[in-house]
Amino acid sequence: MEDSRQYSYDRAKRRVEDLKSFYYSLVSYCLVIPFLWWLNSRTTDFLWAIFPTVGWGIGLVSLWMTSHGYNPIFGKEWEERKIRELMDNKEF
Repeated sequence: MEDSRQYSYDRAKRRVEDLKSFYYSLVSYCLVIPFLWWLNSRTTDFLWAIFPTVGWGIGLVSLWMTSHGYNPIFGKEWEERKIRELMDNKEF
């Protein structure tokens, strides 16, 4: 029983850390990207600010997916299936 509670606690703690990481990145994105666009408008006609906007945006979407438990490739079902497979394996 204690192992089950410890496992749940560890998963919840990891989830909170992922959420915190996402929110820190989101706040940073909301502060830095407008500054970069302002800087871009002041320096040149080439829209170089699109590259950090899109790149960081992709990373932000990835963090959101991780923090909310959404993973289309290695989702919860895959994780549970793999755990059962390893637990059924005698050599493990």
